[in-house]
Amino acid sequence: MPEGDTVWQAARRLHVALAGKVLTRSDLRVPRYATADLTGRTVLDVTPRGKHLLTRIEGGLTLHSHLRMDGSWKVYEPGRRWSGGPSHQIRAILGTSDRTAVGYRLPVLELLRTADEARAVGHLGPDLLGPDWDPDKALENLLRDPERPLGEALLDQRNLAGIGNVYKSELCFLLGVTPWLPVGVLPADRAVHLPALAQRLLEFNRDRPIRVTTGRREQNLFVYGRTPRPCLRCGTPVRSGNQGDGSRERPTYWCPRCQTGPTPPPARPRGNVRTTN
Repeated sequence: MPEGDTVWQAARRLHVALAGKVLTRSDLRVPRYATADLTGRTVLDVTPRGKHLLTRIEGGLTLHSHLRMDGSWKVYEPGRRWSGGPSHQIRAILGTSDRTAVGYRLPVLELLRTADEARAVGHLGPDLLGPDWDPDKALENLLRDPERPLGEALLDQRNLAGIGNVYKSELCFLLGVTPWLPVGVLPADRAVHLPALAQRLLEFNRDRPIRVTTGRREQNLFVYGRTPRPCLRCGTPVRSGNQGDGSRERPTYWCPRCQTGPTPPPARPRGNVRTTN
């Protein structure tokens, strides 16, 4: 799952490449919009909203896209070979006289009226990197369901928009609790600082090519992706597990010594398992 800073960077690249320029090529490779032609229209801006990208186009239109796990937008200069994947994975092409933006493996791509953008992103909570950021509202949203595990609440974009699996794990480590701790059990002195901490991490990394949460060189993250290497604080091997309803992979990492709270149940064995009496 991409993080809000990754989407913010993608929006900036697209904005620099397309904004203020007339489209000379338009190809939306999804059945519903296969006949849509945007050529001759000027791209007004490209704006991130949480993990969503809104490309606003002259005439009151917005091309809404979402990267989810595997999607990406690449920008190419004339004559440069496209290298984002095989051609059958291309879902959108937006070209100007000097740049071409190519959207690969986009699971969400829709053309809508700019006035109707709320239909696509109106459900989102305060955007950690947006002008609507409101830490008090974000905390209120998180605490609305006190029994919900903290990691799940952080990933719910209706609470606050922009956190993915990386920041979920890193935030829980910095708070000293496991991602399975019920939100309502999080000590009040830590809960009140959670939104500001999350916003500070994303703000710090939005202009960085490599995400850093530790402040250390060559040791960028505290726990995410570090199983079974030692915790950077205490040396205990970092553990990992999945969190969620099982409908998709939600890799979660934590230190069993530095973080207190519940841990996930043992993973169920896959396939048929023979038992011996």
